[in-house]
Amino acid sequence: MKQLGLVSCQLPKHRYNLKSQEHVEIPNHLDRQFAVTTPNQVWVGDVTYIWAGNRWAYLAIVIDLFARKPIGWAISLSPDSNLTSKALKIAYEHRDRPRGVMFHSDQGSHYTSRKYRQTLWRYQIKQSLSRRGNCWDNAPMERFFRSLKSKWVPACGYQSVADARQSITNYIIRYYSQIRPHQYNGGLTPNESEKQYWGNLQNCGQF
Repeated sequence: MKQLGLVSCQLPKHRYNLKSQEHVEIPNHLDRQFAVTTPNQVWVGDVTYIWAGNRWAYLAIVIDLFARKPIGWAISLSPDSNLTSKALKIAYEHRDRPRGVMFHSDQGSHYTSRKYRQTLWRYQIKQSLSRRGNCWDNAPMERFFRSLKSKWVPACGYQSVADARQSITNYIIRYYSQIRPHQYNGGLTPNESEKQYWGNLQNCGQF
């Protein structure tokens, strides 16, 4: 391979570092009720890993379930509460600090830590957690990451974290939100679905 100038694209296997953490009892308030009727009613979040340069980088996403629209995201070299809190803060500010939101995620330490729960409390957001080891309890996030990795992220990963950040931001803002039709939205993009909702609300004199 060296003589022919060939380079393997096989990525190393990823493993999360297991950390001891305080166990928290937070119910699954969402209970797979993924069809919501208004924006800012339920947000879901998760973290995934992406190869960038010579190591793993971590991507945290917040999605509004109403139109399956990504509203907050962040990339870091550590899958910790700083990463997930940053993604949540971006979503919260981007949505003009809404009230009465429920946030649903898995039971990862970056969502059950005291720091993250304090952030939710400060924003007055109700927390909901999936059952342990049950990916179906957060299926919309799993579908988003599946689409991102199978249709956008290069098979060999990115050259750097900066390249990953730029490419994934382009995917979220331009392709996924503005161009890609979504079956859940009846063939509309997330942006079109939300625009239609607010337009109908305004026409009814409720906005």
